[in-house]
This record gives sequence, structure tokens and C-alpha cells, in this order.
Amino acid sequence: MYPIAGWARNRFHYAWIAIAVTFLIMLVTAGIRATPSVMMVPLERSFGWTRTTISLALAINLALFGLMGPFAAAAMQRFGMRRTVLSALAILAGGVALSSRMSAAWQLVLIWGVLVGAATGATSMTLGAAVVNRWFTQHRGMAMGVLTASSATGQLVFLPLMAWVVERQGWRPIVLLVALCAAIVVPIVALLLPEKPASIGLQRFGETSGEPAEAAHPQANPVVIAFSALRKAVKRGDFWLLFFTFFICGASTNGYIGTHFIAMCGDYGLSEVRGAGMLAVMGVCDLFGTTLSGWLSDRFNNRVLLFWYYGLRGLALIFLPVAFGFQYFGLPIFGLFYGLDWVATVPPTVRITSDVFGRTDAPVVFGWVVAGHQLGAAFAALGAGMLRSTLGSYTVATVISGGLCVLSALLILRVNRPSLVAAA
Repeated sequence: MYPIAGWARNRFHYAWIAIAVTFLIMLVTAGIRATPSVMMVPLERSFGWTRTTISLALAINLALFGLMGPFAAAAMQRFGMRRTVLSALAILAGGVALSSRMSAAWQLVLIWGVLVGAATGATSMTLGAAVVNRWFTQHRGMAMGVLTASSATGQLVFLPLMAWVVERQGWRPIVLLVALCAAIVVPIVALLLPEKPASIGLQRFGETSGEPAEAAHPQANPVVIAFSALRKAVKRGDFWLLFFTFFICGASTNGYIGTHFIAMCGDYGLSEVRGAGMLAVMGVCDLFGTTLSGWLSDRFNNRVLLFWYYGLRGLALIFLPVAFGFQYFGLPIFGLFYGLDWVATVPPTVRITSDVFGRTDAPVVFGWVVAGHQLGAAFAALGAGMLRSTLGSYTVATVISGGLCVLSALLILRVNRPSLVAAA
């Protein structure tokens, strides 16, 4: 069923092909997730919807994206990763294409809020954590860093093109473009992504013969699996520290900058293309920063890494309102520092979660941590939109976001590394 596996066997471990296919899935997901930020102003112009109305739909999207994570991880355990991912991609392709016909605010909420939000929960960070845990014993941080960088690459590939199309053709063609991309990925996944290494007669990358065999798929309902992992996790203080700091991470990235930055640029007289271009530059920086973060997380104290990531992000956000006042250097300075650690927090967080909760439970527990991330993103997407509508600017929202990141930098140091259990 996987003819390329035989070709790859004597050249390199098939785990790297699994990473490449997963990178593609997450890249397309990142493109889909970036689409609403380009659509926000055009939808205001086309339908007269307020910033708050559009932000509500995006907040629902972000919240469901996170809340579906643990259930998606449980479904991967119960029904199989391939079946879960292929179903999610089919839903994304159909739902996004259908949104080209929407004409009422409730349709925006239903399609981009509920449908897209729920389906992307199975094709992004939770999927990355599941693939890394299934395929790698060594270099897990590096592998997760590469996968996390897909969100940056997705911005780099999709945002400038989408902004250019919106300026010339309107918002409808871009939803058809990203729907087509999701549809193209479906046969690639079917042909090239095995369920697990044992499916093609391999062990995990770096696994020794003395390590315990992978557990069989549980037969319980995915909802039972997800809540069972949660019941065990909530009894540990480390879970709440990871959950709350990742809440702030989501609030300061996907929820605020990812959703509102292009519209914020418009407040300062910058076009959608220029705002999207700035996000793409941040994506380039994040591509390097997150990959480097994965390498660092295999070698250094992950609490200390997260302290620096959150602290520098907070300072960059506090600087952002000032950056717009510098004609040439302000935004590039912000983009460099913010972009380098946009999602650099993910590899150390995955690593700590795996160390604390073990290989079996880690993907589902990380799904709950991602739920915190996206609840924070939903909070920021809606809150920033309401503050912008009320105050006429994003300045207060920006300073709040930066301050929360500084708080997160301090809280993450309280994760009790001496009590960590060895990974299963």
C-alpha cells in the first residue's frame, strides 16, 4: 500500500516522510486559518458587518479549534490517525468552498466559526504532537519544531497571494483557492501517511529493541478517552500552569496578531497587501525561530526557554504601538523579535507535556493544553475587536496582550521539573 516505503527504507527513516506529509497538512491548515484575517475588512465593506460581528465568528472558530484538539487526539487513538485526518480534510475542503456562497452573518458563524473551527482541530498542533509521539524516540523536539514552523510557512505561502487576490478580485476567489488546496492534500495523505511505523514494519526513529512496544488502540469512546486523560491531568499543578500559559500564548498570537494585525495596519493607513506582507515576513522569522526552538528543546531546560520566549514576545507587543510611529524601522524591528518566537513556544511545551504525562497520555493531554491556547485566542479575537469598536484603536488591547506575556514568562518557571516522570 505504501510503495515509497520500500524505496525509502535503505536511504532514510520513513519517519521523515511522515513529517513531510504532516507538514503539508499543517501548512494548508495554516493557510485556511490565515484566510479570515485577510477577509475581515472586505467582509465589512461587502456586507456592512461590524468588526465585532466578524470577530465573534472568528472567536468561535478559535475556541472550537482548541476544544476539538483532545477529542481529535482521542479519535486518532480509537479510530486511527489516517481516518480522522482524511475526514477532517474532506470537511474543510467542502466547508470552505461552500463559504464562497455566504451572504448572511449567521452563515459566516456556521461555516467559518463552527465547521472550519472544529475540523482544523484535527489537522494542526494536536496532529503534529501525535505524529511525533508515534514516529520518534530521538529528536522529538526538532521534529515538532519543523512541524510547528508549518504555520509560519503557511503564512509565507498564502497571505501575500490572498491579499493580492482580495485587492483585485474580492474575497470569494480566495476561499475557493484554499478549499482546492485542502482537496489536493487528501490523496497525498491517503497514499503516503501510514497509521504508525509498525504498519510498514518499522520501529520509531531512534527506538531501541529494549523499549516497550506501542500500546494497542483503546476501545473506549473518544469522548471517554479525552475526559479520562483530563481527569488525571487536572490533579497536577503542572497541567494548570501549562494550560494557563498556553492560554496567554494563544491570546497573543492567533487571537490577536493573527486575527487583527492586517486590520490594525489599516488603522495606520497601510494596505491589506502591506499588512499581509508584514505577517509573511514574521512567518519567515518564525520558520527559523521555531525550528531552532525545536533543536534547543532537545538540549536545554524547556522552562528557561519558555521564560525567554514569553518575555521577549511581551516586550515586542508593548513596543508595537510605538513601532507604527517609526516610518522605516519600527515595524521591521517588531516583526523580527515577535516573528522569531511567534510559535516557538510549542516544541518546549510539547516536550514538557510528554515528560510529565508520558508518551501514551501526552497527545490527549496536549490536546487539552491546546484547548487552553485556543480559548485564549478566542478571548483575544473577540476582546480586541470589542475594544477596537469601543475605543477606535488597538493600543489598549496590544498593551494588555504584552503584559499577559510577561506574566506568563514568570508563571512558566513554576513548572516543577524535578518531579517530572520519565517519558513512557
